[in-house]
Amino acid sequence: MRIRHSVAASLGALALVLTLSAPADAATGTFVYTYSGLDGSAQTATLENPPSGECITLPEVADPSSSSPAHSPLNRTDATAVVFTDPGCEGDSFRLRPIVGHGSERLKLRSVVFVRP
Repeated sequence: MRIRHSVAASLGALALVLTLSAPADAATGTFVYTYSGLDGSAQTATLENPPSGECITLPEVADPSSSSPAHSPLNRTDATAVVFTDPGCEGDSFRLRPIVGHGSERLKLRSVVFVRP
């Protein structure tokens, strides 16, 4: 009987630890942006269900000395996307509403963070 209680207590503690160490809620949906490929052609990239509250530097445009910034973002997630002109969520920023937020070719970005409304 004691062993059964010990096992149950251990499993309960493990479940609590796993719950507390789980990552923040992810934004549900897709974030789309356009960037210039190595040959200069327009390429499209997506972030599927990106994590909320974490700065994401877009890998294709992370290095300002070797790439043009991304542009034309479409926020089809259920969170507000805050896009930044520089890597590491630095520089000027612009907020894109959940589900319908978008920007033109003039909106340049290198990083994004998703925040709950």
